[in-house]
Amino acid sequence: MASLQLCDGYLLSKPSVSPRFRLRQRISHRLIPKASASPPPPPPSSSSSLSLTRRDLLYQSAAVSLSLSSIVGPAKADEQLSEWERVFLPIDPGVVLLDIAFVPDEPSRGFLLGTRQTLLETKDGGNTWAPRSIPSAEEEDFNYRFNSISFKGKEGWIIGKPAILLYTADAGENWDRIPLSSQLPGDMVFIEATGEKSAEMVTDEGAIYVTSNKGYNWKAAIQETVSATLNRFLIILVDIDGKIKITVSSGISGASYYTGTFSAVNRSPDGRYVAVSSRGNFFLTWEPGQ
Repeated sequence: MASLQLCDGYLLSKPSVSPRFRLRQRISHRLIPKASASPPPPPPSSSSSLSLTRRDLLYQSAAVSLSLSSIVGPAKADEQLSEWERVFLPIDPGVVLLDIAFVPDEPSRGFLLGTRQTLLETKDGGNTWAPRSIPSAEEEDFNYRFNSISFKGKEGWIIGKPAILLYTADAGENWDRIPLSSQLPGDMVFIEATGEKSAEMVTDEGAIYVTSNKGYNWKAAIQETVSATLNRFLIILVDIDGKIKITVSSGISGASYYTGTFSAVNRSPDGRYVAVSSRGNFFLTWEPGQ
């Protein structure tokens, strides 16, 4: 299946490289001109000699470049000559695309999320997209920002802002809205389907929650959010030879004060996370058990 890249208002689809590109690459070394067997021309004047020397240098440089291109090999040539096809989307100007996912059990079916409650569906591997509406997400007078989508088998999850959680068990044919607690710290920015009726969810303040019953109950995977950890100052009283020493220590060395939220979160298959702060000044990692 072709690779897809999110852009402003459209997708870029990367198909396989056409055989004609490989053919051109293979014959490129034949384009190097051979030396002429005709007698050399009469000696030029000093002014034209400089011009001829420059032409000779350009000619030799071009010949060397063509020779090197024949040495690169077909694999490198495929990377350089591959193309992206532009796929236009039925969305309003100003919509920001945020996430995309395909159904593992139905590879040609996928969903595309964005701001202004944008949800598009494809059934042909991303060649064409059509708007998709979810009645349960339109009951309230909110303009949701769909942040993240994930599938495992035919089970899928969507999260958004204001807080909304959608679940499907039939590859996106039907979506159910799962109620969420208003006490969650921060806004949900990432979700990962991990198994049958199971998923992990991350907020922009670094809270990680796990569910195994279709999202009706969530268990915290960490004890506190990132901001609470980094900004937790301890005043320690130490008795040294009858003297009191006051020591101030932050939760994590090197980050005495933290403000802001996560701007990007990603998860590895074994459950480890990496996140970048909204200000871009540092990143944090977490793995199960920490």
